[in-house]
Amino acid sequence: MMNVAEQIRLENIADTEYEIFALLKQRYSPRTFKKESIKSRHLNQLFEAVRWSASSNNLQPWRFIYAEKGTEAYKKIYNCLSDFNKSWTDNAPVLMLTAYKEKTKDGKDNFHALHDLGLSMGSLTVQAQYLGIAVHHMAGVDWQKAQKEFNVPEGYHISTAVALGYYGGDLEDLPEDLQEQETAKRNRVSQEEFAFKETWNPKEK
Repeated sequence: MMNVAEQIRLENIADTEYEIFALLKQRYSPRTFKKESIKSRHLNQLFEAVRWSASSNNLQPWRFIYAEKGTEAYKKIYNCLSDFNKSWTDNAPVLMLTAYKEKTKDGKDNFHALHDLGLSMGSLTVQAQYLGIAVHHMAGVDWQKAQKEFNVPEGYHISTAVALGYYGGDLEDLPEDLQEQETAKRNRVSQEEFAFKETWNPKEK
């Protein structure tokens, strides 16, 4: 398998202020993917990473619905996406919906469920990066439509959509405006804007 660093675009490797784990520096969210199905064993490895993610009281409230390109389920997920996301997601070999269980076994609201889902997706994303698989998380999904389309039972909540595929896609598969975004310089706010030592930042309103 090709080295991850050889598959991703060099301009998308993060220019970090402090040295961090290489897979985290290399990770980004492309909108084009290699025209190759994701291997079954690789999908299994992604969900195994999820399985061993941190979870409050080991409740593991995360749930996923995924589908491969060419299937009816893939079309159903695609049709739940925002118009903007529809403009590029048909490049993805796999589309996925993430969800979480809203209550604990004793019927109490699980305040940490969405946090645990996020942790599980963090684990999946790092494992994917190790395998040369790009993960593009999307908030632009009609979750209510998705709930109906997939008969999600009461007590579970669709949260986001995800596009997955091996790095190495062709920029020409994207509209011109998205081609520019794909190679634009990445940036982040400074640590001082979100990590406050000993007290809340008085400048934060």
